[in-house]
Amino acid sequence: MARSDEQNRLARQRARENILEAAIEVFSERGVTGASIAAITKRAGVAQGLVNYHFGGKEQLVAAVIDRWFETVLSFARVEGTPDEMLAAVIDGALTATAYAIPLQRAVLAMQQQPATHRLFAESEARHEARATAAEDAVRQLFRARGAEDPALEEVMLRSTLEGVFVKFAVFGDTYPLEDARRWVHRRYGLPEPTTPIAPPVPLRDGEPRPRATAALGSGRQA
Repeated sequence: MARSDEQNRLARQRARENILEAAIEVFSERGVTGASIAAITKRAGVAQGLVNYHFGGKEQLVAAVIDRWFETVLSFARVEGTPDEMLAAVIDGALTATAYAIPLQRAVLAMQQQPATHRLFAESEARHEARATAAEDAVRQLFRARGAEDPALEEVMLRSTLEGVFVKFAVFGDTYPLEDARRWVHRRYGLPEPTTPIAPPVPLRDGEPRPRATAALGSGRQA
């Protein structure tokens, strides 16, 4: 029996998403230069020609991965409540994204820094300029409501702190004390101690924190 137009549409959508998820994983493991279309499509379980069909080529696929990163980081939790409750939600949303999307974080971290892909990152940033500015302004308003002398600088420094956490977690993985870092950031801003862990759950550390990139060697994970 022939598939309906809707079934064909859903199949194309699944294939595109499978390619994108496979690209995130392979870019995270091998970097953009070391990742071939053949490796990506093999991981996705699709024909190589579908990359050109859905994305237009490898460069456009890289751009789609960066776009997915911006969509992830700009979808932090928003809650109604006091400025403190809203600030806590911003912090927890950012760190939840860090824990949940580590392959994506690793892949885009490299793309931000490599000359070959920095242009693609800048172009994606321009595409998301309006949403990024709105998110920045929302956080600045929170700091303004909390009585900060320089809300704009407070927003920049909070973003720098959270981005620093995600960089370290991307490098050190499970040996980085992410839940402890989250609680430190809460204390830094005078927020109540969290009562539940971020999702996916990351345990509190046992003993002194000693982040090590070499931990990936023992777990079979590729840096």
